[in-house]
Amino acid sequence: MPTRSTRVDRREFIKTGTMAAGAVALGVPRLVRGQNLNSKLNIGCVGIGGKGRSDTDACAEENIAALCDVDAGSDAYEVQTKKYPEAKFFKDYRQMLDQMGDRIDAVTVSTPDHMHAVIASAAMKRNKAVFVQKPLTQTVYEARYLRKMAHDRKLVTQMGNQGSAADGLRRGVETIQDGLIGQVHEVHVWTNRPIWPQAMDRPEGEDPVPSTLDWDVWIGVAPMRPYVGSRDPKQKHYGVYEPFTWRGWQDFGCGALGDMGCHTVNLPFRGLDLGAPTEIEAMPFGKMNKESFPVGSKIRYAFPKRTGHVPLEHPSFFHRSRKVEHDPLTLWWYDGGQPNPEARGGHDNSNKPPAEMTADITALLGEVPDSGCLIIGEGGTVFSPDDYGTNFFVKLKGDPKFVHYKKHPALAKYPERIPRNPYAGKKGDGGDVGAHAKEWLVAIKEHKPENCYSRFDVAAPLTEILLLGCVALRTGKKIEWDSHKMKAKNTPEADQFIKRQDRSGWALS
Repeated sequence: MPTRSTRVDRREFIKTGTMAAGAVALGVPRLVRGQNLNSKLNIGCVGIGGKGRSDTDACAEENIAALCDVDAGSDAYEVQTKKYPEAKFFKDYRQMLDQMGDRIDAVTVSTPDHMHAVIASAAMKRNKAVFVQKPLTQTVYEARYLRKMAHDRKLVTQMGNQGSAADGLRRGVETIQDGLIGQVHEVHVWTNRPIWPQAMDRPEGEDPVPSTLDWDVWIGVAPMRPYVGSRDPKQKHYGVYEPFTWRGWQDFGCGALGDMGCHTVNLPFRGLDLGAPTEIEAMPFGKMNKESFPVGSKIRYAFPKRTGHVPLEHPSFFHRSRKVEHDPLTLWWYDGGQPNPEARGGHDNSNKPPAEMTADITALLGEVPDSGCLIIGEGGTVFSPDDYGTNFFVKLKGDPKFVHYKKHPALAKYPERIPRNPYAGKKGDGGDVGAHAKEWLVAIKEHKPENCYSRFDVAAPLTEILLLGCVALRTGKKIEWDSHKMKAKNTPEADQFIKRQDRSGWALS
């Protein structure tokens, strides 16, 4: 006769079985590849040009089961369909998911910004793991929607800010959190973007839509507009919207903030537990209209006091993290420069922190680089000289100059407590692209969403910060932000940019 400790009675069996069934219904993914952790995942890739090409190739060790792109006449189409001849090709992601949904484990989304959320949510509704390019979404509402969806369905997610995979970024995060430079009250982040046209009005007229392009699906959630463009570099309308210059248009992209902010703000966001700002004030350079972003902008973010929770190096049953109290701080964002129609991006690339703040950088490098991040603390300064936060220098109080973090003796007392990415991938292109994707792929096989360092729980609030800068630019007013209510308290006209009215027939899943 079994004892009570080993017997499972009928009531408990029914309860357990019901919970298990509910877990499946709520979205714990059933991998179509089976349960063998060494077998290959089936991947569907939406957007295969530009960044989509490297995102697809980063998953090449798995099975690329489907390729999807609105343009079947691009160079990327020719290259990628030959590289993955067994993959079925689609122009419309909805058809791909309808026809291949039961044969796909995961989906990459590498499209223009305005389509990220609607495609990702459609895949997530089918319980697919997703890898979404930065910025995660085009609106704050979408960022929160995807974050909640991923959490509720326990899905494995990753945003494509690949610098997150680098040892240098993770070392910077943990040492800043552990007090390397003390309380931080000021952060400066700058970039040479835009490197595409901005500050332009919508062109008049209409051109024939290329026969290989599905313009309706390309427009997607955005308001419909006539196609204007040419694929001949000698023609007037060469590349007005696609394949690359969509970034500057407010209906489709997020300007310089969307392109680079998820990279360059990544280090201070994580290291300083930034959370949500309370004020955002944007100052555009040159022309600001209702169609495109300006050629340069300076944006001030005010962050309040906040509490971070840092995992302990040796957690116990009762204590797994410690609190870190942060003072209020101001983050300054700089992009572009003063208008210069003859220069790349239409600006002079002059928009950088004040010279008195960058003197030590000039002493170190001979000049102020085109992109960087400067974190100023009471006990010293951290400077990252690249777009991705993968490398940094330290100058503590009393130090005569910046010293590379691997050579600064003060770092020896700070333990490595953030797990490092163990996967070797392709070097370059801002961090380790292959390692960032591999972290996501392995997490899918092990069903451990928490193992993705840029999962949506992290990526969504980072994206929100940057999108609020876009909102401030578009309204032309200082935003007083109520994060809890997702409202600009003083600027009701911001509502339309915080939650977009999608085109009829297009909605989040």
